Amino acid sequence: MAFYSILFEERDDRASRAQQEAPEYFRDLNLDQIVDAITAGKDDYDLKPFFHEPLKTTGAILYRHEVFRDLEDVQVLGCIKSFADAMHQMRQKLAQANKLHYKHQKQRWFLHAAELYCAAVRALKADLPRLELSSRGLLAFREYVAHYVASDHFSTLAQAATALASDLAAIRYAILIKGNGFEVRKYESERDYSEQVAAKDYRVDFAERADMNHIEEKILDFVALLYPEIFAAVDRFCLRNQVFADAPLMNFDREIQFYIAYVDHMGILTRAGLAFCYPTMSATDKEIHDDDGYDLALAAKLASSKTPTVCNDFHLMGAERILVVSGPNQGGKTTFARSFGQLHHLGSIGCPVPGREARLFLFDSMFTHFEREEDIKNLHGKLQDDLVRIHHILENATPRSIIIMNEIFTSTALQDAVFLARKVIEEIMRLDLLCVCITFLDELASLSEKTVSMVSTVAPDNPTVRTFKVVRRPADGRSYAISIAEKYRLTYESLQTRLPSRP
Repeated sequence: MAFYSILFEERDDRASRAQQEAPEYFRDLNLDQIVDAITAGKDDYDLKPFFHEPLKTTGAILYRHEVFRDLEDVQVLGCIKSFADAMHQMRQKLAQANKLHYKHQKQRWFLHAAELYCAAVRALKADLPRLELSSRGLLAFREYVAHYVASDHFSTLAQAATALASDLAAIRYAILIKGNGFEVRKYESERDYSEQVAAKDYRVDFAERADMNHIEEKILDFVALLYPEIFAAVDRFCLRNQVFADAPLMNFDREIQFYIAYVDHMGILTRAGLAFCYPTMSATDKEIHDDDGYDLALAAKLASSKTPTVCNDFHLMGAERILVVSGPNQGGKTTFARSFGQLHHLGSIGCPVPGREARLFLFDSMFTHFEREEDIKNLHGKLQDDLVRIHHILENATPRSIIIMNEIFTSTALQDAVFLARKVIEEIMRLDLLCVCITFLDELASLSEKTVSMVSTVAPDNPTVRTFKVVRRPADGRSYAISIAEKYRLTYESLQTRLPSRP
């Protein structure tokens, strides 16, 4: 089995160019916050582009699922992390070598980096056969590492690095200090008179620093003259092996961090009692569901404060395509919409998703319409801006697209909002798109067999208390009334505080 990449089974699976910029829907869905949290502390690996680009086929997604499943084994994960840690140390040595100016010192740091690299690869080659692997990616990688370690190139590199390090370690020299000068010569097993000269220990600890001072540099120059063969061999080694690390191994070291970072982030939430699952992905079947799903960005914040996260379910069956979510403000509707989009994006990049069980749609494009602040530069009113943005979405959407709309046409009169929203929903139904529509317009929930009503609920004994549960049931016609009452402080609690009590 040929090894190409731990993220992409086939070269065609990789995008023609890395998508450095996040998709437009990232900010609306708080996916930017999620990716920032996942990749925190791993800036050296430049992982964010991997989280930006959805995969094109279900086969490419399954390839990543297999690797994630292998990494559920603590021994497998530990082995890979050990290799990654060693490679990180190797890069630090190389970076330090590049910062230094003195030739012999630069070369010793470079040689140390090569030693670390060879030791890390050998340890990886020894550890991988002991692991129970089932993913195509890691099985192919194990085979590749075995062949690479057996290659003449690696054998020559490892033997030369070990031999040179041993030769340098064996060097012994003596420094004779005479007034303001000194002499460097080979150590000839002279007798140590230090104990006879003084019983007191005058040794001091020198500050550790990477760079050498001019005295140390001059001493090393003299040592190099005493052992010209060894230092000439080091010089040849550095010239011949300017790029000693194998490109596929270095690529693996970067790409595997995509999995490690996500697994580590999942661990924070699973320890808080939240579930992840491997979704079934389909590019043709629009019957979708998720059980006990949640907003990953919100859940991470709540977990840090040890606050429970409210989970929600959804499902679409048969001809159903559009989830119309109504209910009181601040009741979890927008969070539900974000979680729907997050699920589909995370599923599309081959990651486990929030929930106990999920079946999701592999989209070609995702569009979001969330409320924006008015931009005085475009000279549009808010209604016109809404219409322009929605027109752009519908013009570019295909039957494989997903649209998430949050409170459209709130700036116009109720009758006009109903009329415009109906037209938009009708076009979405015509295109047979999957859609989540957060709205105060209950009429949209029963337009056709393609629309499904979901409602954010309140406590049965106190309508002012939100449960943040979004359930599948007919709209009760109260969401708009509640929002108006809250806006004008006409709820029961508001009236209690505003009106004086009778004696």
